[in-house]
Amino acid sequence: MSTANPAPRPVVLLRPVPGESVVHRLWAGTKLTIVFAISVLLTFYPGWVPIGAVALVVFTAARIARIPRGALPSMPRWLWVLLVVGGATAAMAGGDPVGLGGLLNFLRITALSIVLLGLGAMVSWTTNVAEIAPVVATLCRPLKLVRIPVDDWAVALALALRAFPMLIDEFRVLYAARRLRPRPRPRSRRERRQRWAREAIDLLAAAFTVTLRRADEMGDAITARGGVGQISASPAKARLRDVLALTVVAAVCGAALALELTVLSTT
Repeated sequence: MSTANPAPRPVVLLRPVPGESVVHRLWAGTKLTIVFAISVLLTFYPGWVPIGAVALVVFTAARIARIPRGALPSMPRWLWVLLVVGGATAAMAGGDPVGLGGLLNFLRITALSIVLLGLGAMVSWTTNVAEIAPVVATLCRPLKLVRIPVDDWAVALALALRAFPMLIDEFRVLYAARRLRPRPRPRSRRERRQRWAREAIDLLAAAFTVTLRRADEMGDAITARGGVGQISASPAKARLRDVLALTVVAAVCGAALALELTVLSTT
């Protein structure tokens, strides 16, 4: 008796996972501040201890927010093959300790990438897209002193974040409809290349048409709701739970950095 292979889970980003938790209720500015601070930490000190500390923070936040396993995308087979090939290639570089320095560096970079992706995914899964523009306008308010159009940047970012998932769905529908169309069997490689070129041109033209139509609809909706000024305005501010979250993350990252610079640097 054969069983069908389960369908791969797609990447779910820019869409908050339904739920109610402390992580969901945090101010979006707090989450972006944490992401920025952790990114700076891992940029200058990408050691195993800081990576492990950040992974612990991400895992704890995911458990508190009750993120289901179904939100995680499936790993394609070609990515596993690429990781194995990359690890084997890095292992041939040698280095201390005992000739495994290249492999350890590859594993460390891979773990760093996974942790940063998980950190960004946590913000995406627990934050409403509509909260991003007001946060950017609030955090970048000092830049207005040098005549930087912060509000315009915030509005552009908000529109891009809102349109991205919608356009992805539109492109998937277009691609599926294109595959359902009957196609003549090519007789030569030249005809196959010409067919691929025609399909690419048709898909690009349809994608541009859909994008312009969506942009026109979004512009009408923004005008009906009071203009772009309403997008970058929000009464949400930091509260006591945001201060506690920042304190906990700062304590964990500070302890990891101190351990990395003192104990492990002498071994």
